[in-house]
Amino acid sequence: MSTTALADRGYQAEAAELELPVVSNLPVNGEYRHLVLEAGAPATLAEAGQFFHLLCPASGADRPFFRRPMSTYRADRAAGRIEFLYKVTGAGTRGLATLVPGDRLNVVGPLGTGFRLDPAWASIVVLGRGVGLATLAPLAELAASAGVRVTAILSARSPDLVMSADRFRAAGAEVFPVLDSDGSSDPGRVGKLVSGLVRLGRADAFFTCGSNRLLALMKRLGREHGIPGQVALEQQMACGLGMCFCCVRAFEVEGRHVSRRVCWDGPVFPLEEAVSW
Repeated sequence: MSTTALADRGYQAEAAELELPVVSNLPVNGEYRHLVLEAGAPATLAEAGQFFHLLCPASGADRPFFRRPMSTYRADRAAGRIEFLYKVTGAGTRGLATLVPGDRLNVVGPLGTGFRLDPAWASIVVLGRGVGLATLAPLAELAASAGVRVTAILSARSPDLVMSADRFRAAGAEVFPVLDSDGSSDPGRVGKLVSGLVRLGRADAFFTCGSNRLLALMKRLGREHGIPGQVALEQQMACGLGMCFCCVRAFEVEGRHVSRRVCWDGPVFPLEEAVSW
């Protein structure tokens, strides 16, 4: 088992290459699946916002070459399991969908920097869409453990694609589904909802993942209301370890553009520095 130290980024963590048994791999709805792997430390020490790099198996004509980054949906130390929520969209995720209990999956992780909570925050707003909700669900539990109130706005095309609502509620979050099917996911309407929470004093910080338009919306609202935030960015990666520079993106820092690696410097970044695409 190979390991790599990440201590130079301000915290102590360890990443490892592991062969993990599949416990289950079940559909959540018509598009998403829930993968559970048996694991111990360091995998179960993953923080909210960190990710793993998965070596997806070949399937039919699909022969995935590069690993696929996957945010941590749950790291359960007591049960000895890690979990992922993913959408079947291409060669890699089609391969993942073929896994059955007893198979083994090669993973590298936990990787990257996770979410951080300021002790001064009493309430946060979480806004996500699609698999971005997988990234944000552990954040709600982290906040609950710190006594921070969470309002979760869950965006999806239709009611059947709203995921993790029960998990957010179990963490004590107030949940607002917003949908394409009834127009409630329109950025203008979501913006009014968020601004209302700001007026009620329920938004000391914003957190988002899973949608470029929601990133742009939350960045604008953060600037208008003077509220800080964090965003977990999704990006194609090759190595996942900061060596290949495949995942470089531009950021706005103190009036100038800088380049950063999503895998190594993130995937969680200050909301005000992220640039939508």
